[in-house]
Amino acid sequence: MKASALAGCALEAQLLAFDAFGAPTRRMEEEGVAYLVNEFWTSAQRQAHSIHEISYRACFKPQLPEFFISRLTTPGDAVFDPFMGRGTTPVQAALQGRRPVGADVNPLSILLTRPRLAPPGLDAIERRLSEIPWDKGEIEREDLLVFYHPDTLRRLCALRRHLIEGAAGAAPDPIDDWIRMVAINRLTGHSPGFFSVYSLPPNQAVSVEAQARINEKRRQTPPPRDVAALILRKSRALLADGAPPPHPPALLATSDAWRAPFLREGEVRLVVTSPPFLDVVHYASDNWLRNWFAGVDPGGMRISNHRSEAEWERMARACLAEFARIVAPGGHVAFEVGEVRGGKVLLERLVWRAAEGLPFERLFVLVNSQNFTKTSNCWGVGNNAKGTNTNRVVLLRRL
Repeated sequence: MKASALAGCALEAQLLAFDAFGAPTRRMEEEGVAYLVNEFWTSAQRQAHSIHEISYRACFKPQLPEFFISRLTTPGDAVFDPFMGRGTTPVQAALQGRRPVGADVNPLSILLTRPRLAPPGLDAIERRLSEIPWDKGEIEREDLLVFYHPDTLRRLCALRRHLIEGAAGAAPDPIDDWIRMVAINRLTGHSPGFFSVYSLPPNQAVSVEAQARINEKRRQTPPPRDVAALILRKSRALLADGAPPPHPPALLATSDAWRAPFLREGEVRLVVTSPPFLDVVHYASDNWLRNWFAGVDPGGMRISNHRSEAEWERMARACLAEFARIVAPGGHVAFEVGEVRGGKVLLERLVWRAAEGLPFERLFVLVNSQNFTKTSNCWGVGNNAKGTNTNRVVLLRRL
């Protein structure tokens, strides 16, 4: 038996033996694709590290990258996510002493990820918040008053100006970097812990028109919020479990997922990623308010929004071709996908096909299944026709 086949068999045996919740791993094959089904991880398995707790649309739980990082890498190895979003994979890599590497076409992703890899202390955050000229703010956009009390909006505009002017330097200030990240995640939400009046969940921002309708329906007006106090409160929550331990220097970039010129051949040991699922999530419109606050121009971004299976498969193929260049021999790609369009499209089949002919061994699709009583339930979506139900991860090994 070839060495690559032996390694694949050993890995499969290791995953099959991971019956953390007492149930045996189910093994099956559908249309030439091997599947392993179990409850490999769950949000109840253990409480994730507090520093992960920022909101972003369609992000996976930290337990997913933790599962693969623990089994497929050793301390110091580079772990890469080219669709890093809020930075779950790089942050988890740092927590486990690996080298965090991430990229995203939206510059907002770096602003969400970088501060949590080397956070400042609470005392430094509190001092900086006391130094910001909160009373110097002027309302820059009257339309945002549907979200904020006038005093709150003036403070947000003062903070925004302070952060944008401070970012003009060569290197980001780590304390301002942290404050910006927290503020971005407190802009809108459904509780008094956010700057806004009641709005939709904090991982997206509705339009001004939609918020006006919410206000009218709920007969609500934006109350005043203490911006500095809320930032400090959220900072305490994020740092409740401490900062990441020492780890190799991070590498974060703004880039398309299928182009990673900042990485050398064979530099990465593991890729853990999840691309946009066809036309399910619209990241540009969801993040419009965050982009405004951060001073990010969305006009220059080419965020993927693939409307056909053929387009999506071409994107997956381009990504995998670049992964073949940057992943070291014996390294792995964990490509997480979801069920879309009522379960009629199984994206893992498209990834499996896209990898054909590339220097990868297609090991299996790992299905993290929760709350299913029949195996057949894993193949369709019953409760969320436009989203994802189970985690499905195509696992590839670089030859």
